[in-house]
Amino acid sequence: MESILMSCEKISIKVVEKLIIQNISLAVNKNQIVGLLGPNGAGKTTTINILTGLVRKDEGHTLIFGNDTVKDYRLTRKQVGISAQEFTQDWFFPLEKLLIFQAGYYGIKKEDVMERVEYLLERLGLNEKRNARIRQLSGGMKRRFQIAKALIHDPKILILDEPTAGVDVELRHELWGYFKDLHKEGKTILLTTHYIEEAEMLCDKVAIIDSGKVIAKDTPNGLIGKDSLSGITVSLSEPFNVSENILEKYTYTLDDKRLHFTTKDPEGDMPQIIRLLSQSGAHIQRIETDKASLEDVFLKLTGKGIN
Repeated sequence: MESILMSCEKISIKVVEKLIIQNISLAVNKNQIVGLLGPNGAGKTTTINILTGLVRKDEGHTLIFGNDTVKDYRLTRKQVGISAQEFTQDWFFPLEKLLIFQAGYYGIKKEDVMERVEYLLERLGLNEKRNARIRQLSGGMKRRFQIAKALIHDPKILILDEPTAGVDVELRHELWGYFKDLHKEGKTILLTTHYIEEAEMLCDKVAIIDSGKVIAKDTPNGLIGKDSLSGITVSLSEPFNVSENILEKYTYTLDDKRLHFTTKDPEGDMPQIIRLLSQSGAHIQRIETDKASLEDVFLKLTGKGIN
């Protein structure tokens, strides 16, 4: 197993006698993309803010590279870049200056950071806006700048809090491609998102948070396999009396000329089902699969929509 770069163990926070975060435990391994999914107000951003020292926890332990985020805050914060959900930039300076200032917070001298600034402005499509102020940018451009700012000191861990919120579909896919490139380059990423598709496409591991608790965590496929059922529908050319012995290991319903099977592994079960039906003399006309998704799992576990 890869070494753990970031972890939190049984962290909790109480606000006005109400538990907002309740004993959340999470580990982010080296070169993983880990996603946090949850409805609005579930505790995703609060968890990130605790990990990065922006919010004080009431109990628990948070570690980055094995170092306590409170006791060793200077060391741990250098290892992390965060693209926050909210825009917090100075409105009066151009983008290039803001990136240089951000690098200065990490002790990087101007003469050493210009190559990095040039790279990020070019890579994130901000080169033509380098002298623009934040208020002059579109929502998508602001998101790009948030990411550039998070990466200016070349951190080993990148935290993305709703990085594609409010951007158009084209830019969203561009950013997904960039995140994949960062992952290939060795970056470890912790991602919160309201887009199920984003988590399915990018994440090696997903944790679902609801009401301040982690209620499930696994790979996307692992969660789908454990907590949701897919379907196989077999349409026959004529009615067929199914012998109970033939399909006894499967859960199915029969409606005249249609058989519908519920299964956790449609690809694995389909060949066997076809073989058994064919051997029994059934005339198969059409086969359809309805594979469960991460959204199905989310709805089942939380009973809520992602938004």
